[in-house]
Amino acid sequence: MKTILFFILCTVFGQTGLSQITTPVIKANFGVDADLKANFYNGAPNSAVDDWYSDGTAGTGQFMIDTIGAAAIVASYISNPATRMKSFSRLMKPIPYTTVNNRLVLDAVFHRDFHGTDSTVFASGSNKNGMNPNTWTTPIAQNIPDKNDILDVFTHIRRAGPNITDSMWMFGGISIQNTNGNRYFDFELYQTDIYYDRPTRTFKNYGPDAGHTSWLFDASGNVLQAGDIIFSAEFGSSVLTLIEARIWVNQSALSITPVNFTWGGLFDGAGPGATFGYASIIPKTAGAFYSGIQSTNGTWAGPFSLVQQDNSVVTNYVANQFMEISVNLSKLGVDPGTFSSNPCGTPFRRILVKTRASTSFTAELKDFVAPFSLFNYPAVDAFTDIIYYCQVFPPTTISVINPVTSSIYTWTTTNGHIVGTNIGLSIVVDAPGTYVVTQQLHAQCLWYAKDSVIMLFDSICGVLDVKLFNFNVQHLKKDVYLTWDITNNKDATSFEIEYSFDNRDFIRLAVLNARPEINKAAYSFSYPFSATNKVIIFYRIKMITRDGKAKYSPVIVLRNPCITGNDVTVFPNPTSGESWLSFNATQDELTSVSIWNIQGKLVISAGTTVHVGENLVKIPNLAGKPEGVYLVKIKLGAEIITKKIFLIR
Repeated sequence: MKTILFFILCTVFGQTGLSQITTPVIKANFGVDADLKANFYNGAPNSAVDDWYSDGTAGTGQFMIDTIGAAAIVASYISNPATRMKSFSRLMKPIPYTTVNNRLVLDAVFHRDFHGTDSTVFASGSNKNGMNPNTWTTPIAQNIPDKNDILDVFTHIRRAGPNITDSMWMFGGISIQNTNGNRYFDFELYQTDIYYDRPTRTFKNYGPDAGHTSWLFDASGNVLQAGDIIFSAEFGSSVLTLIEARIWVNQSALSITPVNFTWGGLFDGAGPGATFGYASIIPKTAGAFYSGIQSTNGTWAGPFSLVQQDNSVVTNYVANQFMEISVNLSKLGVDPGTFSSNPCGTPFRRILVKTRASTSFTAELKDFVAPFSLFNYPAVDAFTDIIYYCQVFPPTTISVINPVTSSIYTWTTTNGHIVGTNIGLSIVVDAPGTYVVTQQLHAQCLWYAKDSVIMLFDSICGVLDVKLFNFNVQHLKKDVYLTWDITNNKDATSFEIEYSFDNRDFIRLAVLNARPEINKAAYSFSYPFSATNKVIIFYRIKMITRDGKAKYSPVIVLRNPCITGNDVTVFPNPTSGESWLSFNATQDELTSVSIWNIQGKLVISAGTTVHVGENLVKIPNLAGKPEGVYLVKIKLGAEIITKKIFLIR
């Protein structure tokens, strides 16, 4: 699943006389005590409390972060000190939307920032909150002052009970190098899939409203659209001193009285008179809704240990080095269940964590952890080996190929027939038609994602007299140019040009009527190419004859000319044995393609030559190997690229 993200949390305001909790607490059965250990709370064993990790203390409390490989990482820190500078992430150990100790867990992430000469820092200057991310500047590499240097971050989101309507809590942790004086942090939550492009050192895919996504309200103050959120936190030398929450709005929205929260009186955009900016908010009801606390000296740093700014490795935090926060997002009014009809909706998609130079919201920005995703659950993907039958339609299995064990999959059809149950990871069908699978993340949730498979059937399977051959697709300047030839052209009525991004679901691009030639005819079609983030595009021609029958051309693959660099795509995927790699190489070289099983054992390897520009390389055939997930590796220049491939029968 997923992708990572973490902690948004430190957050949520303390600006307006709201009380705050700065002592250890247990919220939604999760220990907020600046300690990482499950079954341990406030300096003593507690046999039921959940937390980030387990150190072996006995009890029913569960740990949230996946620790597989931790021993190997720490061992590498000793044997190969250069690995101490690397960043990595770990996702949630429990499956999302499962119940742990009577609490519904949604997601969790741990992230280790770069060390040494950091490559994710803001350049000295005028980078500030409220600015459009496309104006932020970042250097190639820069040392960061220890008071601003982020080491590790954590985030975990859960409900306070087993139901989707129970309060949504966020738990976050952050460690920094310096433990003296005040430290200032921002946790910025985006609705878009914003990301940091390290080769160009720029932020991309930000929102449409001055680089963000605005919250929208109707005249009565109901939320019409959720937007970006930012949480700013300040810790003194020994205690949490401030947490503030803001949302991105058009300044005109401040004249509306929101239903779910109250304006806090602050607004800051890119500069004086800005149309868009971050406005502070506070809950409608009184009482503490967040807490924060710092570690004591000698607190365990977890199974991954701690890499400090000087690249030394330690097993424990010093006093105040680790800070932990809890936030009740439902009380704050930003839980989707408080303003929408979908309690299983997500309050954000990505988190950007930053440090600031001072307490001012618009102070100079310093270090950052690149945006990472949360709530990035796999959307259902349905597949079957054969979609077209003739003369006989045998019982055929259609399956979900990327299952989440906690999800519920329901199959429906309006024009086909399902044999037996329609609930589960697969169904058996015995008639042509369209079969739709709907994914629910939880029994109490609305549907999360849908996919469909169209099964085709021809009772006659006659060979058409009309034949399509010499089908070709190529780039021609800024256009895609398709050509094909036809025999017995008099019996053709039309040609439908179709494209696909996955070689399964094809979309009609255009329809050409057949010309009056009697025998052989040559056809062509071109269109301006529009940029897409897909690496390869599949094309085919659907030919319709005078008797109403259809025949498809072979599928041709065209690499996206707008994608540069060593972007690698595997197709078809899933495969029953034979697959290809599509990529754009930056140099001529001899290399090899290897396939590894999920246990890390080399299955097969073959040498190959790649050339500058577009390449299609055949992957060693997996026919006869056990079904399952395999890893395909290819070395391009100094980079080893790994892709997953699904082998099915």
